[in-house]
Amino acid sequence: MAFATAQPAQAGTPDSQPVRAAAEAPAYFVMTDHTREEFVIKLTKAGDIEHARELVAGETTDRPHVITRIVKRTADYNPRWSFHANPDTTQFFDDSIEVCDANIPYVEDHLDEAGGAFLPGLVWCDFDSRFIREIPAP
Repeated sequence: MAFATAQPAQAGTPDSQPVRAAAEAPAYFVMTDHTREEFVIKLTKAGDIEHARELVAGETTDRPHVITRIVKRTADYNPRWSFHANPDTTQFFDDSIEVCDANIPYVEDHLDEAGGAFLPGLVWCDFDSRFIREIPAP
């Protein structure tokens, strides 16, 4: 992400100073899959947050699934699970390669194997994932 900075000729005039857009606060969404288990995803990128809100509201069906790199530790906003989605790598997709597909409880049950033959590179893409609601920040 690039930020505009004042050029030397602009530096002395307050009205010509570029305005840095305020960073949007993270947003938290509950996803599920065919197991009906729930998993909280933290999103930090404005475009991803908007897309997730559109999915939850039924305004789009484009790219309904999530692909991310998992982190093998519990997050305070998702305490039920021993892993969480890295918000810096989370994206949405329609179709993906099968090697990253696993449902939520399967990832939990096989977390010690993740990063090897199971979920190479810790990339997870639950083919049945879908966002069902936004929740308040913890």
